[in-house]
Amino acid sequence: MTGSCFAGYHNETQPNKIYIIGVGDDAIAGLTSHAKSIVETAELVIGPQSIVDTLGTTAETWDPGLDPNAVLERIDSAGDTRISILTQGDPLFYGLARFLCDKLGKDRFEVIPHVSSMQLAFARVKESWDEAYLTNLATQPLVKVIERIRVSEKVGIFTTAELPPSRIAQGLLDAGIDYFQSYVCENLGSPDERVTQSDLSSITDREFAELNVMILVRIPDTPDRPASMSGKRLFGNPDDLFLQSRPKHGLLTPAEVRAIALADMDIGPSSIIWDIGAGSGSVAIEAAQLAPDGHAYAIEMDPEDVNLIAANAEHFNVENITPILGQAPEAWSDLPEPDAIFIGGSGRHVSSIVEKAYLRLKPHGRLLAVVGSVDGLSAVCDVLRDCNGEPEVKMISIARGVYQLEKIRLEGSNPSFIISACKR
Repeated sequence: MTGSCFAGYHNETQPNKIYIIGVGDDAIAGLTSHAKSIVETAELVIGPQSIVDTLGTTAETWDPGLDPNAVLERIDSAGDTRISILTQGDPLFYGLARFLCDKLGKDRFEVIPHVSSMQLAFARVKESWDEAYLTNLATQPLVKVIERIRVSEKVGIFTTAELPPSRIAQGLLDAGIDYFQSYVCENLGSPDERVTQSDLSSITDREFAELNVMILVRIPDTPDRPASMSGKRLFGNPDDLFLQSRPKHGLLTPAEVRAIALADMDIGPSSIIWDIGAGSGSVAIEAAQLAPDGHAYAIEMDPEDVNLIAANAEHFNVENITPILGQAPEAWSDLPEPDAIFIGGSGRHVSSIVEKAYLRLKPHGRLLAVVGSVDGLSAVCDVLRDCNGEPEVKMISIARGVYQLEKIRLEGSNPSFIISACKR
């Protein structure tokens, strides 16, 4: 058997290693005996002064503030000095450890984690956090965080002195986001711990302890509020401009995929467009904007989404669109023959819908389907070939930059396959 492995973790102090140790609100009292022994033998202890003061150590101590680059410089200048770095909670969770390991290599460090305040906060409010949007306002602008919150189910926020819960709540309400239950968890793990549960409007004028974590949980069955219409585009509008029935987890055709799809549909000023499986209507609405003298038909079998299509059309001030409630192919039996058809979704019947829709397409019209699996791609291509179409395939994979500790990392989305064909 070949491969590589990490050396097993040892409970003895290892020479020439820099130890990054997570500390809770109970400081030295909450450390294991192993972590205490590491701190006691250190020659240089780096960490917040409020933590270092509880140690009673004779070693040199230094508080770097919030500057991770300063820590790098101090490590470089320290030579073979035995160093312990103390940080709140889990050092790898929005902490210093990831930054240092990326810069200097993982082999230089040993990480001894503590339960993070974010973990404690979710435990206190008895909510899982496996799919929550987690952010740190020390490294993210509030306006960007608000737009991510708009479409999230659960949110965990490390607040700051400059951006306390009251200011966050007011920012959300100003953006039309009032559909979250809020929890402010103060001084977690300490004797004066407190958790405050309320709606957002009730905390806009309240003060909380500086050490707090804010949790937001979406109120069930409430739709997203669309963002401001400033900067509205003819097509490729940001996803958060569209009203949706659920948070966006692959339920909306992403803006980048939508833009490429609409370009490939070859829509003219007077085109007739079908959007089959229209969801909230993003493709149909933008197709209608590209065809001011034509018409778009948004076909959707979910009554709630049909209502949202109408609401989004009004939001975008688009009148040449008709929402159609029904299931394919019956729903389009009385519609005029289309110049362009868009089919979205990942259901088992996509290839069957493609086959039936292609028969209604005008000569020289274009059909385009977006699927999310290789099996779906293969099935749609087979159907189009059987219909004497010549499928063209694109794979679209978008990665968006996310700031963390003043660095950009790319967060990739699942790939989408675009299959298009012209009816000969």
